[in-house]
Amino acid sequence: MPELTVTIGGRAFAVACQEGEEHFLRSAAAMLDAEAQPLVAHMGRLPEAKMLLMAGLMLADKTAAVEDEIRTLKARLAELEARPETRVEVPVIPPQVTETLAEIAARAEALAQRLDEARGAA
Repeated sequence: MPELTVTIGGRAFAVACQEGEEHFLRSAAAMLDAEAQPLVAHMGRLPEAKMLLMAGLMLADKTAAVEDEIRTLKARLAELEARPETRVEVPVIPPQVTETLAEIAARAEALAQRLDEARGAA
């Protein structure tokens, strides 16, 4: 079992973790240290337990805020997914209109042909 030394609030801690989990431990320790550093800078030397408690509470507060935001976003997503689909209807030309237009075109061609014939005869 690997043992790492992590630094939180300027203090070194030896911590064991599962094989392959070192990256996650370092990441978690860095997050805790990011909360502890301002405490130490602002309040000076704190007892180890109090520094870790305060840093942990600050980190937990940020986590709770993120979880609230996730819940809100999930609710909004569920609301959007529950909406009926927006449908765009494209009008379809009924077959009768197409047939009527073809008939009108045929009549126009017949009239044009008769007009040409009448002009040729004159």
